[in-house]
Amino acid sequence: MVRVFFVFITWGMLAVSAFAETRLSFATPDADDDLRDALRASSLLIAAGDEANPQDLLAAAQADYGRLLGVLYENGRFGGVITIRIDGREAAAILPLRAPSAIRQIQVDVRSGPTYRFADTRVSPLPPGTELPEGFRPGAVAGTDTIRAAALTSVEAWRQDGRAKARVRDQRVTADHQRDRISAWITIDPGPRLTFGDVRITGAEDVREQRIRTIAGIPEGQVFDPDELDRVASRLRRTGSFRSVTVTENDAIGPDNTLPLSIDVVEAVPRRFGFGAEYSTTEGARLSAFWLHRNFLGGAERFRVDGAIAGIGGETGGIDLSFGARYERPATPRADVDLFAEFLWERLDEPEFTSDTTEFTLGFTRYATDTLTVEFGLGYLYADTVDSFGRETFQLLTLPLAAELDRRDDPLDATEGFYIDLEATPFLALAGTDNGTRIALDARGYRSNQALTFAGRLQLGALFGPSLAESPPFYRFFSGGGGTVRGQSYQSLGVDLGSGLTGGRSFLGLSGELRYNWNDDLQVVGFADWGYIGSESFPDFTGNSHAGAGIGVRYKTGIGPIRLDLATPISGDTPASDLYIYVGIGQAF
Repeated sequence: MVRVFFVFITWGMLAVSAFAETRLSFATPDADDDLRDALRASSLLIAAGDEANPQDLLAAAQADYGRLLGVLYENGRFGGVITIRIDGREAAAILPLRAPSAIRQIQVDVRSGPTYRFADTRVSPLPPGTELPEGFRPGAVAGTDTIRAAALTSVEAWRQDGRAKARVRDQRVTADHQRDRISAWITIDPGPRLTFGDVRITGAEDVREQRIRTIAGIPEGQVFDPDELDRVASRLRRTGSFRSVTVTENDAIGPDNTLPLSIDVVEAVPRRFGFGAEYSTTEGARLSAFWLHRNFLGGAERFRVDGAIAGIGGETGGIDLSFGARYERPATPRADVDLFAEFLWERLDEPEFTSDTTEFTLGFTRYATDTLTVEFGLGYLYADTVDSFGRETFQLLTLPLAAELDRRDDPLDATEGFYIDLEATPFLALAGTDNGTRIALDARGYRSNQALTFAGRLQLGALFGPSLAESPPFYRFFSGGGGTVRGQSYQSLGVDLGSGLTGGRSFLGLSGELRYNWNDDLQVVGFADWGYIGSESFPDFTGNSHAGAGIGVRYKTGIGPIRLDLATPISGDTPASDLYIYVGIGQAF
C-alpha cells in the first residue's frame, strides 16, 4: 500500500500534514486566496488521500492538467502554466500502462499568470430587450463561465420568444497575449418560432390518459413558452397521483412549425394514511389521523378523510371531536383550478362554550402562481351552542375566501422567506345572529445569519357585523395556549362579562423566536409570545393582554423537527411560577 504525504507550498510557506512515503507539493505562488482555494478544490491529487496507489496517483495527475486549466480559464487566467512532475518526470509524458511501481514525490506548480479582460464582446442576433450577464462587457474579467452564461442567456431569450430550437451556431474566443485581452464573439441560430403540437403520454396505468392531458393544460396551437413546460409538470405533480413527471421536447420539429411533446409519468401508490400527536400540560393530548386516496375515480381525484380527538387528560373543558371529508377534482373547470367539496362535523367542549357544528362547503381552489393559492366557495353551517349568553342555534350561509402566499425555503423548517395566510368569511344569517364577516390573518417571516434564525409571527382576527352577545361563539377569538401565547393557560384570555368569560371580536398576537443550530441535528430556541383580546370589531387596545416566554429544543428528523418547549407567564393574571410544557412535530410556526 502506498501512503501519500501531503505538503502544500504557498508563497514559500511549507505545511506538513502527515508522514508517509509519497510526498505531494502543491505550489500556487502568484494566485490570490480565492483562486488558490478553487485550484485545490478541483485537484484530484489532493482529493486522492493517503490510500491511493501509484496507478491512481498517475491517473489523477494526468487529469489535473485539464481540471486546473479549467479553473484558470474560469478566472480569466489564459496565460497560465501548469507543471506536474512525478519523481522529476512530467506526468503527461508517462504512459498510463507504464505507471511506476512506487512514487516518492509529486510536485504541482501552477503559475496562474496575468488576469485577462474582455477587449470585445458580441452576441448576435438577440431579441429586443435581452440583458446579458453584467460581466460580459469590455473591461470586465474574461472568465469562461461568463462567456458560457452569455451564450445560455442568449439561447434562453430566444426560447422565451417562442424559438424552442435556438442554439449557439458559432463561438469564437480569441486571446491577445501581448495585451492580456480576450475577444468573445457568439453567433446564435434562433430557429423558427414554434407552436405547441401533439402531446404523447407514456407511463399512465390507473389514471386516464385524457385526464392527464386536461390536468397538464398544454395550450396546443399557442406559441411555445418554456415556462409552460414547468407549469405542466407542476400541475401533474400537485395532484399527488404521480411519483415522477418528465416533460420533454421532441428533437424534430413537427408539421407547420409545431413542437411535439412527450409526458412520461410514474404513478404513485394511490392510498395513504397517517397520524399525528401533540401534548401540552394544560391542553392535554391531541391525536389525529387521516386516510387519503390519490386517484379516487381514475382521474387523479383526491379523497381524504380526517379525524381528531383533543383535550385528552387536559384542563381545558372536555373532549373535542372532529370528523371531516374532502373531495378534490383537479383541472375543473380548467387547468390550475380545482373543484372541491368538503364536509365537517365538529364537537367542541371548550372552557367557555360548547358547540356541535356541521358544515358543508362547495368551492374552487385557484393556483395563481407557484407560491400563491386562492380559494373561494359557498357553504352552509348549522350549529347548536351553549355559552355565557345561553343556548342558541345558528344557521349560516357562508362565502369562505382564502389566499395563501408561501415563499418559505422549507415549509417544515423555514430559515428564509415569509408566509401569509388570509381568510375572510362573509356570512348571511338564516337564524341565531346577524349578517357579518370574520377575518383571520397569519403572517410569518424568517431571516437567518449563519447558525442563527429569527422567526416572527403576526396573528390578527376581527369579527364584523353582529354584537358580541349575538355573535356565534365559534367565530369569537381567545388567546392562550400553544397556538397563540405559550406560557398562558389555553384560551385563558377573553372578554370578562362579570358572570363569566367569553371570546372577543378582535385578536392580535405577536410571537418571536431565536433559533440557534447547536449542531446538524439539535436546535436551541428562545421565544416570547404576546396576545390581545378585545370586545370591539378591530383591535383598539381597550381590551386585555397577556404574554409568555420560554426556551425549547428541536431535534431535526426527516419528517420535520420534534419540538419541546418550556414556557412561563411574564404578564397577565396567570401566576408567574406556572410552567407549561409543549411537545409536537414541526416548528411552532
